[in-house]
Amino acid sequence: MRNLTNLFLAGSLLAFFAAATAAEQAPTVTTTALQGPLHLLQGKGGNVLASQGPDGLLIIDDDYAELVVAYQQALDQLAGAGASVRFVVNTHWHFDHAGGNAYWGERGAVIMAHENVRTRMSTRQELKALGRVSEPSPPAALPVVTYGDSAALHFNGDDIELQHYPHGHTDGDTVVFFSGENLVHTGDLFFKDRFPFVDIESGGNVFSYIANVEAVLSRMDDDTVVIPGHGSVASKADFARYLDMLQTTSALVVARLEQGMSLAEVTAAGLGPEWASWGGGFIDEARWISFIAASR
Repeated sequence: MRNLTNLFLAGSLLAFFAAATAAEQAPTVTTTALQGPLHLLQGKGGNVLASQGPDGLLIIDDDYAELVVAYQQALDQLAGAGASVRFVVNTHWHFDHAGGNAYWGERGAVIMAHENVRTRMSTRQELKALGRVSEPSPPAALPVVTYGDSAALHFNGDDIELQHYPHGHTDGDTVVFFSGENLVHTGDLFFKDRFPFVDIESGGNVFSYIANVEAVLSRMDDDTVVIPGHGSVASKADFARYLDMLQTTSALVVARLEQGMSLAEVTAAGLGPEWASWGGGFIDEARWISFIAASR
């Protein structure tokens, strides 16, 4: 009897710890209220912005596919159980920003993006820089409303502008401006206090990226709230500091290359202590230098 009791207790403890471990590993999403109908949702990938109000729910980006249940739960907290999303806007095609498309598309959401996003999601994409291949997305995940230069939505009392900026992070970048709330979601034209990933294989280019950041900055004022593709809520000053990093480091790399230094020599020389902390994300200093060199 004692052996049976011990076996029962051991089995119970194993089940308890297995359940606890599963709970600890379950994806979670944090929600931060912003101004008006807007909320920032953050999971594992790119920042998601939700507008919740009398017109329903709209989200900007939808993170990785494996987080859809966590996002559904977070949106249920905002809009009630079984909340449905009317519109999804993709800032670009990458899986950490558009991975949840199929889930929301299957549930009736209208997915909107630049026309190049649909093109890339419809075809096999090889990201050599990340060692990853993305197979064509299912029909439900594809944007059904596409645009060339820009589009507009009038939703929950706000005028929302979707503006394409070419050949920056990718060839399909959209920056989303909420005029009534003086808020902008930059997508991956902004990695707060980090070197950015520039997807050259998807039509990105460091120098066009910089021009695009300059153009977006020119539309901000000191009260503008900035939602980066990755990182915490930011300000115009944060965005201007980011632009300074882009301009300063790219100019340094170009100058050294033009002096005849090899890429290996430029990488070994580094960018200096001022920018040391900026390599703390998944793009380190050497990778950022390689993007600059490849964009010339």
